[in-house]
Amino acid sequence: MNKQNIVVTGAGGTLCSVIAVDFAKQGHNVVLVGRSLDKLQKVEEEIRSFGGSCVCITADVKDEARMMQVREEVHKVYGPVTILINGAGGNQPDAVTTINEFDPKELTDDRGGLRGFFNLDMKKFLDVIEINTLGTVIPSRVFALDMIEQGHGNIINFASMNTYRPLSRVPAYAIAKAGVSNFTQWLAAYLAPAGIRVNAVAPGFFVNERSKKLLTTPEGGLTSRGQHINYNTPMHRFGEAKELIGCVNWLVNDEAASFVTGITVPVDGGFLSSAGL
Repeated sequence: MNKQNIVVTGAGGTLCSVIAVDFAKQGHNVVLVGRSLDKLQKVEEEIRSFGGSCVCITADVKDEARMMQVREEVHKVYGPVTILINGAGGNQPDAVTTINEFDPKELTDDRGGLRGFFNLDMKKFLDVIEINTLGTVIPSRVFALDMIEQGHGNIINFASMNTYRPLSRVPAYAIAKAGVSNFTQWLAAYLAPAGIRVNAVAPGFFVNERSKKLLTTPEGGLTSRGQHINYNTPMHRFGEAKELIGCVNWLVNDEAASFVTGITVPVDGGFLSSAGL
């Protein structure tokens, strides 16, 4: 694949940082976008260590005016963008229940630390939906303009296991990630006449900063939830960020995947193939 100008949102995160570094190792120009400059600079430092080309830009992907500014900044450094990785997203603890099913205590004042559907923080709930949905829609609107002008391009969105199954405790995240897959299909059909392919990857269970406390113990073992996930994953382990690279590289390759658009590819160790029985 010829040298491309690639924007990676959420580039300071566990998964997209590895993807961004791999793109740089292939000789592409990589734009690292995220809200935390410290996290982006760590990725930048790694890329610079082997002579790769990258630039860090802080931005809220839900802010369309700011993302248009980011586009202008990228043009000054590299020119038009040909590949967009929509990796920004995630969940928030206050939008996650502490129980798997209804408990009458959640309707009382004496619930302690119990957090159920009826006492979730709706502001945090909406924040989760917005960062995962609008955080995918807005960068697509902005950088697809470059691709339309060039007559080709690729957009890769990040879905989840929640795209296929509404996993317990994470209702806001489940709503959002189901929406990301549906939007991927819609946008793929809409942009096909412009020569732009739109696909998504759906990572299985990969341990990141947010999920570490939920899945692992301070001693390095697994929580009951972590054990349950591994039991229901035929490969009986969590994924490693580097294991997403092959799928992403295939999807953005205009020769290897030239007739592929509108799909969501699970990279899940077989999780979706197992009923747990």
